[in-house]
Amino acid sequence: MNTKASNTAFIKAEAKRLGFMSCGVSKAEFLETEAPRLEDWLSKNRNGEMAYMENHFDKRLDPTLLVPGAKSVVSLLFNYFPKEQQREDSFKISKYAYGTDYHFVIKDKLKELLFSINEKIGKVEGRAFVDSAPVLDKAWAARSGLGWIGKNSNLLTKQVGSYYFIAELIIDLNLDYDTPVTDHCGSCTACIDACPTDAIVDPYVVDGSKCISYFTIELKNEIPAYAQDKMEDWMFGCDICQDVCPWNRFSKPHNEPLFQPRPEIISNSKNDWKELTQEVFSEIFKKSPVKRTKYSGLMRNISFLSEE
Repeated sequence: MNTKASNTAFIKAEAKRLGFMSCGVSKAEFLETEAPRLEDWLSKNRNGEMAYMENHFDKRLDPTLLVPGAKSVVSLLFNYFPKEQQREDSFKISKYAYGTDYHFVIKDKLKELLFSINEKIGKVEGRAFVDSAPVLDKAWAARSGLGWIGKNSNLLTKQVGSYYFIAELIIDLNLDYDTPVTDHCGSCTACIDACPTDAIVDPYVVDGSKCISYFTIELKNEIPAYAQDKMEDWMFGCDICQDVCPWNRFSKPHNEPLFQPRPEIISNSKNDWKELTQEVFSEIFKKSPVKRTKYSGLMRNISFLSEE
């Protein structure tokens, strides 16, 4: 086995040891096909109030601007599908937010992976990314053969589904590159048909400014009146387009202790959430992704849902 092949095999084996579902590698280069798509998406204001999506346009498309001398993008998937879910009569929280904030959990694992690479292979410069920098993670994961981008714009994987986080290491090390897989959405339109706000405006194109996740997390102003009666009890995020995806019938529960749901998330009823205080919010959602919407934002969402 040559050095490039053995280094690639080591990184993939180490990723598996750290609990990652899968690992793929692609060449760090300009994302030529994604550039016009991103430009078109932004020009149509499909980012809504997410102004940060307009920043660092070049960096989003060229990993060598994030890591000078970058040769490889190592893409990794980490399962978050929960064993138990919320009770039926509750306001809903997206499954990714049941436990500890994934940024903390996965960043630690990426740092350990980079440390192992340096220890085993030698000095390798690189950076770890978990949905917190201008990186088109789904595009890189698709290039790395970890799945295809579905009609709901999520990365989908045969026999696995889409309930996983995507992360990257961008490093200045030449590795063996994987090849993309084919699209397996076929004629299915389950996600398009199920979206109550018609956020999937075309197959493979999501208008972020119409998405329930956007309304409940990113939007700082009032939720628009036209969304009344269309929120389907989601108070933080939304999983509808994933829940209906046929590939997610293959989802298996994760085994990451830090992603175990907080008891209140599973047991609270709608009335419990309506009576939530700032103090209890801070306690339940300590180190949780839900902190992003703040107490005031979550209560705004609950109030809006209660008027439906």
